[in-house]
Amino acid sequence: MSEQHSKPNLSQSQVSEMVRRLFGLTPLRIRSLPSYDDQNFYVAAVEGAEYVLKIMNSADSKNPALIEMQTYAMTFLHKNGLPAQTVLSTTSGQLMSLEEIDCGYGCQKYLVRLLTYMPGITISKVPLTPQLLFETGKMAARIDKILQKVEHPQLSVLQREKFLWSLSNIALLEEYMSVLNGDPLQEVVKSVLHQYKTCVIPKRSSFRKCINHGDLNDLNVLVEPCEGDGYRISGILDFGDMSSGYYVYELAITIMYMTTEHPRPIEVGGPVLAGWESVLPLNEAERECLYLLVLSRFCQSLVLARYTVTLHPENAEYLMITSRKGIPILQQLWELGKDHVEKVWFQSAAQFNAK
Repeated sequence: MSEQHSKPNLSQSQVSEMVRRLFGLTPLRIRSLPSYDDQNFYVAAVEGAEYVLKIMNSADSKNPALIEMQTYAMTFLHKNGLPAQTVLSTTSGQLMSLEEIDCGYGCQKYLVRLLTYMPGITISKVPLTPQLLFETGKMAARIDKILQKVEHPQLSVLQREKFLWSLSNIALLEEYMSVLNGDPLQEVVKSVLHQYKTCVIPKRSSFRKCINHGDLNDLNVLVEPCEGDGYRISGILDFGDMSSGYYVYELAITIMYMTTEHPRPIEVGGPVLAGWESVLPLNEAERECLYLLVLSRFCQSLVLARYTVTLHPENAEYLMITSRKGIPILQQLWELGKDHVEKVWFQSAAQFNAK
C-alpha cells in the first residue's frame, strides 16, 4: 500500500455507525476536525457528553503497542493533574478497536479511539503575551517531568529509532532535500544540518534523557479565558509524536512553534525559556545547543511538510500552515545568528525570572 492511501477518509455516516456500534452512544452532532495524517471527528452524543473520535492512519495502526503507550501516557498525565484527554472504553472494555474499512481504495485496517473532548480554543487564536508564553514553557517542562515517572511494559516502543520527527534524527532529512530543489531556503537547511552534526551531536551525551510529547504546536495547546485577564492552558492534545528523547528537545520544539504565532518571533524564546527553567533549569550543554535545536525543528517542519504535500496535495492548506509562517522566521533567526538570538533569549528569561 502506498503512503498516499494511509490516511483514513470516513464519511459521517460511517462515523455515526461506528460510534453506535463500538461505544453504545447515539451521535447528535458530528463534524470533521483538522488533522495531519489521521482523521478526527467531533462527536456530541444524545447521552450528553462530547468526544473526539480519532481514526489512526493505516500505517500507524500497524503498531498498536505504540498507540497503547500514547493512550496510557495521556491518562497518566490526567491522573497527575494535567489537562490531557482520556479514552472511553468500547462496550467490550477495549481502549481501542481495529476496524476494517473501505475508504475508497480497498479495505484497510484503522485503529479507532474515542477521546474526551477538551474545551477551549487553540493558542494560535489568542495574543501570545509574555505570561502565556511563560505558562506554555512551564507546562511543557511539567509534561516531560511527569512522563519520566511512567512505568509500562510497552515503554520500549518509544525508542522509535527512524522516527522522522525526532530531533535525534535530523540527518534523515537529507533523504528528502530534493523537495527544496530550486528554493533558496535549501542552503539554509543544509547549513543548519551541518551545524547540527558538528555542534549538537558531540554534546548530546550531556543532555538529560526523558520522554518527549514532541509536538506542542500552536494547534495542540488549548486555552480558555481566566478570571480577570488573559488566558490559561486548558488542554494538551495529540500524543502521536511521543518518543524517547531529551528535555531540551521539548523546549526547542515549543519555542519553535510559538514563534510562528507571534508578531516579533525573536521575543518568544525568553518567556518560554523562563517558564521551562522555573521547573527544569538547563545545563550548559543544553543551553549551548538550544538555538540550533530550534532551527533544526524549523527544518524538519519545512522539509517534511513539503514532502507530505507531494503525497496528500488535497490536504496542502493544513499541511503547510506552520511551514508557510516558518520560512521567514527561520531565515530571520539564521541571519541574526546564534550569539544575537541567544543573548535576546537568555537576557529576557533572566529578566522575567527576576520579576
